[in-house]
Amino acid sequence: MKAVNLIPEEERPGGRKPLRSGPLAYIVVGALAAAVIAVTALVVTDHKVSERSAEVAQLQSEKTSVEAKAHALTSYIQFATAREQRETTVAGLANSRFDWERVLAELALVLPADVQITSLSGTAAPGVSSVGGSGIGLRSEIAGPALELTGCAPRPADVAGFIEALKDIDGVTRVGMPTSSFGGDASGSGESGAPCGGEETFDFQMVVGFDAAPAPLEVNGEGAPEGAAESSSSSTEESSEESSSEESSSEESSEESSPD
Repeated sequence: MKAVNLIPEEERPGGRKPLRSGPLAYIVVGALAAAVIAVTALVVTDHKVSERSAEVAQLQSEKTSVEAKAHALTSYIQFATAREQRETTVAGLANSRFDWERVLAELALVLPADVQITSLSGTAAPGVSSVGGSGIGLRSEIAGPALELTGCAPRPADVAGFIEALKDIDGVTRVGMPTSSFGGDASGSGESGAPCGGEETFDFQMVVGFDAAPAPLEVNGEGAPEGAAESSSSSTEESSEESSSEESSSEESSEESSPD
């Protein structure tokens, strides 16, 4: 005979009771875990945002401080730039300066007694206008300083000797004579013994070039750098004021010394 256990299976000792809550408990636990993760992520993100904001504020403050320092040093930078430009200009002027006094002194030494100079002008570069310049066409072919001479001599041989004498001047690289002709009395006096005072004279035009001399600086069309004209005009005004003050003082002293 087969034994039958009449105790319900769920009430039997050692048995496992079936779950009565269902999947709701797992859903609640999962929701709580998700909420904890979300809160943790939010806290961490907010902390990072705060740190980045603090860094941005610090960098902005440093930027403002650096810009203020740079603005304060702008005047020094401008001064240094102006100083460099002036040093360059002064050095260029010193290197491109031409000793006209020495050239004219040597010209006076080599000038023959029978050669008369009726016109003389010296320019530092072609295209520079000068008072009394003869405007010889050969001048444009010389990039450096040059002398333009116009004169006369009794004989062509005297002019040839004068050309050879001009080549002895220190710095002269070439002497050109674009025009020459026989003319009348260049001195206009006609007196015997005066230079070019014969019945016929040999008129000439010469250009004495100094090609080896340093090229002048870029100028305002008159062989002077920018600002030189202003300085020269101011110095002229100062000298005129000084001369006028000297004249007034001399007049006052003469009036005081004159008897009543």
